[in-house]
Formats: sequence, structure tokens, C-alpha cells
Amino acid sequence: MAMNPLAIHEMAETVLACVCQSLDETAATVEDHPGCPCRACVVPGPPAWDGCNDPCGVDGKGAGGQLTVHVARTYATSSFPVDDRVVQGVRNCQPPAAIAVELVVTLLRCAPVMDSGGCPPTCEELAAAARTVHVDGAAITNALLCCLPTTGTRRRGPVFFLGAQRVLEQEGGCMGVEQRVTVALSASCPCPSEESP
Repeated sequence: MAMNPLAIHEMAETVLACVCQSLDETAATVEDHPGCPCRACVVPGPPAWDGCNDPCGVDGKGAGGQLTVHVARTYATSSFPVDDRVVQGVRNCQPPAAIAVELVVTLLRCAPVMDSGGCPPTCEELAAAARTVHVDGAAITNALLCCLPTTGTRRRGPVFFLGAQRVLEQEGGCMGVEQRVTVALSASCPCPSEESP
């Protein structure tokens, strides 16, 4: 059976839902934490840094920022999470055990900026911003370690590798965190018969 054509997109949506849920749960327990942003979506590539407005939503009371999930790459793997180096289409067919999809979770928030007099943000403003980024990073990690294993059809959830998390350099009034996670998706295809050309 070939890989489900919707498997990659559905996994990206699952990761997005887990992270959003974790951010909202964090906001309920950590004072002054904004929670999941109004703008949360699966995007086709690295996100544009154009949606960290705060507050947002119809009533102007929603959590500002932008949460996105996109695919960085996909590759065949027989020993997850290592890339396959097996030539396909030759004798002794050994199709890959899985297709690995590397997803990137990006969470942007408004960053403190210079005031109208040209003065830099205060240490208190910078510390509050750092706290938000650090709590966001922990919430994303919790989402992937606690929520993702409860999804999917396997008893223990999907097989995944938690990659590096990094704090993003401030740009255009936005700050944020990026987390990579690689998930193994089923991709078993039968070998062609020996009689086929």
C-alpha cells in the first residue's frame, strides 16, 4: 500500500492542534501568558513574518502572534530518522520502511521595540519578552512530547524525533521560537514482480 496522499498534511495539522492546545493550557496556568495566537495555520513553506499583531481577533481580545507549521523536507528511511541511501528500482527490492517528514513549528510574538523618543526597551520589557519566549518554547516541547504520542493509529502514537529548538532573532518587531520535529509515516509499496520489465 502506498503512502496516504493526505498523510503529510494531516500530520502537520495534528502538530498544529497539539501546539495550540498546549499554549492554551499553559495560558491557563502561567499568569500573563497569551496562549495560542488567533493566527494559527499550516503554511506551504517558511512563514512570512507579518502576523505578530497583538491583540488580534474580531473582538480585539485574542492572543497576538502567529503560529505556523510547515514541511521542511521529506525523505525515505529504513532506519528512522536516518536518510536512506538505498538505490530503488533494482533487483532485491527493499522499499523504505517509512517516509520521514520534517516539520517546523514557528511561533512569533510582538517584540519590544524602541519608543517614539528613540530609547531602547527597558530591562523589564526585555525580561517579560524573554519570559514569553521561554514559556512558549516549553509549551511547544510539552505539546510534542505529551500530545503528539496520543494521536494517530498506533498504540503509542506516531514515531517521531524531536529536533532542535531555537530562539529566533528579532526581526520587524517580531520575536519567536522555532522547533523541528521529524515524524515517520507509513510508506509500504509492494515490490514489482520479477517478470516486469
